[in-house]
Amino acid sequence: MKKISDYRTIVGDAVIGELYQKAKALYGKKVLHINSTFIGGGVAEILNSLVPLMNNIGLEADWRVLHATVDLYNLTKSIHNALQGEDWMLAEHQKQIYVQASELFSAYAMIYHDLVIIHDPQPLPLIDFYKKKQPWVWRCHIDLSAPNPDLWDFMKGFILRYDLAIMSKKEYTKKDLPVRQRVIQPVIDPLTRKNIPLSDQLIQDKLKEFQIPTDKPIITQISRFDKWKDPLGVIEIMKKVKQKVDCRLILCGSMAMDDPEGVEIYETVHKVGKDLIDRGDLILITFENSLLVNVLQRVSSVVIQKSLREGFGLTVTEAMWKGKPVLASNVGGIPLQITDNVDGLLVDPQDIDGAADRVLELLKKPEWGKKLGKKAVEKVRENFLITRLLRDYLDMIYYELIIK
Repeated sequence: MKKISDYRTIVGDAVIGELYQKAKALYGKKVLHINSTFIGGGVAEILNSLVPLMNNIGLEADWRVLHATVDLYNLTKSIHNALQGEDWMLAEHQKQIYVQASELFSAYAMIYHDLVIIHDPQPLPLIDFYKKKQPWVWRCHIDLSAPNPDLWDFMKGFILRYDLAIMSKKEYTKKDLPVRQRVIQPVIDPLTRKNIPLSDQLIQDKLKEFQIPTDKPIITQISRFDKWKDPLGVIEIMKKVKQKVDCRLILCGSMAMDDPEGVEIYETVHKVGKDLIDRGDLILITFENSLLVNVLQRVSSVVIQKSLREGFGLTVTEAMWKGKPVLASNVGGIPLQITDNVDGLLVDPQDIDGAADRVLELLKKPEWGKKLGKKAVEKVRENFLITRLLRDYLDMIYYELIIK
């Protein structure tokens, strides 16, 4: 199990000492996290690190996963899209499927904790099926800046019972939600297989294992095969870049359990990019392998995150931590991470030509990319590591259980 002390050489004594002091008032407090999947996506990755660290520092932290059907995952994916602005109407029978999943889960998921944290829309209705004896917190990881109005009104019916809502960005907080709201930005864990330093030999062995050639510059996007990540737009950028610089594009995205649209998006990407695939200039990777992601980010000349909507975008943080020049869309939580022309590049998500031009600049001026990458490492160290998230959660829990 990870220990707080493991991060001392990364963040320094002052940060570690502060965490120990903040935890004193919370020794033995029972905290429960509930989300929709134990693997795939940023929420599961965060909880895999956060929960053990909470336990190590003196809390009693638990993590449970909502037992869900394919019907629910199909439905909540549509809910996710609509909360990010897509036009969609939730039918009455769909409301029943959505709520019933939480009702069934509540029949055997005993909650005896001092504080409950529900992550994202999937388990949101759980609060209606318990006799509330403790603070409940809803942690929303998606972009709520312009949700579908009808769906948002339906979701608010559940959120109103919560004591606190946590968003990833100030702009996601809602004036029409009469519940206290707090901003906590997501982070990465520098000690996971996805982010640890790698030897040159290990990198070469992994590239050989997955048959990834390095005879030309590599451009990579690490993201689910999701329309909001715009893989088709990335291919368009690639085609324009290749007219001037010979390079290779890698699209790597796991098929998360709660994302049934992934297969359909992948098939479309494969069809559109078939000519590049046949020439060996587009490689599609569709399974979960944290070490491979680490390798790909380290060997890439440029890392792209061409999102159309983005709650935060931890793949941006990951690449920045590895000192890579990142070109990303100026949407959602991404500009919280990147200062344009300082520690990365920001582009309009609709500007294919502009994005291609910036990629070409990075390929032709590698020293400039190294300067951006060096600044990026320090930005992440100061703002976006798991120790900072633990501090924010300790502050939140202290307020909910001690001060309030």
